[in-house]
Amino acid sequence: MSTLTIYSKDNCSQCSFTKRFLSDHQVPYQEVNVLEDQEALAHIQSLGFQSLPVVEAPGLQPFCGFNMGKLQALLKAF
Repeated sequence: MSTLTIYSKDNCSQCSFTKRFLSDHQVPYQEVNVLEDQEALAHIQSLGFQSLPVVEAPGLQPFCGFNMGKLQALLKAF
């Protein structure tokens, strides 16, 4: 199984909703707080994202925000 990464920050409601959705569906993920990891922040900015959360997994198109359609599609890959 590939590793799913959620780039987030503290006090981000969309980040919390996304993490809860994945946890409720038993999808393992690694969380990276971009306020504590400047390289991670630079990485998601290089992908063109300016809002959080950013969800990234090998072989899948990264996306941002609490996007139910994309999260449902993500379940099929995990």
